[in-house]
Amino acid sequence: MPVYIAKRLLVAIPTLLIISIFVFSLQKLLPGDPVLVMAGEERDPAVLEMLREKYRLNDPLPVQYLTWLGGVMTGDLGVSLRTNQPVTELIAQKLPVTIQLAVMSMIFAFLIGVPMGILAAVKKNTAIDYIASIIALSGLSVPNFWLGIMLILLVSVNLGWLPASGFESIFVDPIRSLQTMIMPAFVLGTALAATLMRHTRSAMLGVLSQDYIRTARAKGLSPREVVLSHSFRNALLPVVTLSALLFGELLAGAVLTEQIFTIPGFGKLIVDAVFNRDYAVVQGVVMCTAVGFIAMNLVADVLYVLLNPRLRASL
Repeated sequence: MPVYIAKRLLVAIPTLLIISIFVFSLQKLLPGDPVLVMAGEERDPAVLEMLREKYRLNDPLPVQYLTWLGGVMTGDLGVSLRTNQPVTELIAQKLPVTIQLAVMSMIFAFLIGVPMGILAAVKKNTAIDYIASIIALSGLSVPNFWLGIMLILLVSVNLGWLPASGFESIFVDPIRSLQTMIMPAFVLGTALAATLMRHTRSAMLGVLSQDYIRTARAKGLSPREVVLSHSFRNALLPVVTLSALLFGELLAGAVLTEQIFTIPGFGKLIVDAVFNRDYAVVQGVVMCTAVGFIAMNLVADVLYVLLNPRLRASL
């Protein structure tokens, strides 16, 4: 297993290098000049030149990239051109928010998607199966921003059960934090639940048709034991690996959902940075997201090996 993990990490290094080149190069193609945003309304030529020298924007593009990459290798992601705050501090402030939203979204996805997938597989080609498939298709089709707005109108405006927007740290006020996160987590979780439901159903159908399941039924085991102890345990492999990948996507930040509910996570941070031409923040957030996604891919690969005895034996 350590050798396998080391090989996967070696593959991740050139991947991150390629991502860094694309992120740094493509961002320079964005219209606008960040120095003009920093200088404000006066825009004295001497001030503009001083800012370009300070942030080394007059250097050739390869030199700028190598300077930035050298800082990244030492943990220095640069300084925000807009707030003059270190990018690592901004990420440290926003990352817990995004992680909390991602975890709660995955909880909703599991609670909705996995039981529906199991039930649809057990009740194949029945009304329950068709209803579950329709719900899953609806979850994939309904835009997150529309569902979020409808929930705000119903739950917050009409019923007054939950706050419409805002955020409170779970370390400051856990109850308030959960209240502000329930609706956005549910919005994201429904789309993920639809994906999990379809994969759980497919995996369960494949397992339920195996000979050992028919043997378990012939031995007189209860349907509940056959489904949960024998079928679902073996169908769990693709569901777990898919869940790790979905969690990695959530770490990228749900831009529209965070904007609608005014959640200060990665999505809102990168949108604000793009509008303000804050190159250092965009680069830092994208690189941090890429590392998180690759890490979750590694977790998915490791879980796949741990849950599959045949792969463990081949290592």
